[in-house]
Amino acid sequence: MKCQKCNRPATFHITELLGNMPEELHLCAEHAKEYMDQTQDTSPAAANMATALAHHMAQQMALTKTTEQLSAMDEEVCPVCGISFFEFRGQSRLGCPEDYNFFRKQLEPLLINIHGELRHIGKIPKRTGQLSAKCTSLIRLRREMTDAIQTENYELAGTLRDKIRRIESEVSQL
Repeated sequence: MKCQKCNRPATFHITELLGNMPEELHLCAEHAKEYMDQTQDTSPAAANMATALAHHMAQQMALTKTTEQLSAMDEEVCPVCGISFFEFRGQSRLGCPEDYNFFRKQLEPLLINIHGELRHIGKIPKRTGQLSAKCTSLIRLRREMTDAIQTENYELAGTLRDKIRRIESEVSQL
């Protein structure tokens, strides 16, 4: 719904109950603030209503700021595997081990909430370091190869294909 005074989205929906018929107002944040400044009254009922509306406006503005921050986070994309934070939130799976570093700021509150800890406490297989690094580079190389094919850079795609095959054979020997 749009603001009744401009074309911006209405974020405040006010129902006035001062007369016989309720009057509905749909205003953007700027016009809602102007409306509040105009309706400053000395009566206690109007003061309470103005306080409640001001509190509601503050909550809406904080929610708008949070929504904008979440939208900005959703657009971040891992340079290794190409997964966006929005995709992660949708499928609850990361694309590669490097995502833990790239999305660290967003993941830390989730990990604390779920596990109560940020560090892994437990056994780690001996071979995991080599294997993890090789898998990460496989993911990156496959993504680069796909990009090279899309841009019709077939020489680069062939070189990347050969690197992928070499790493895959190394991984299968581990």
